[in-house]
Amino acid sequence: MKTHKVTHQSSLPSNTRNKLVLRRTRKRFNPKVFIDRTIERTAIASLLLTGFLGVGAMGCWGLEIIETNTNSNIIISGWEYQKNRSLRAMFVSFSAFLGSSLVGASLSIQRDKF
Repeated sequence: MKTHKVTHQSSLPSNTRNKLVLRRTRKRFNPKVFIDRTIERTAIASLLLTGFLGVGAMGCWGLEIIETNTNSNIIISGWEYQKNRSLRAMFVSFSAFLGSSLVGASLSIQRDKF
């Protein structure tokens, strides 16, 4: 039968006892981590927004086609404007994704120090 020796802090020498004390240190603000996370979140959000705006533009495009093939009094008009607005917003959002990805990639390159 194995026995386990339990060592209490009071039975240890004073130099070992001081090493066992855990101190909670305050985490410092790291601007590089903050910038990296901000760029990453911007890229993800703009890519998601691009996808949703694309789906909206396709829906408006479909309703525009339906409107041209049927009586225009039945369906609410203005789908061409909505489609163009969604496409423009999709372009801007995708440009933001490309820009944030480019900035993130250029900031993550570590340069060799001579």
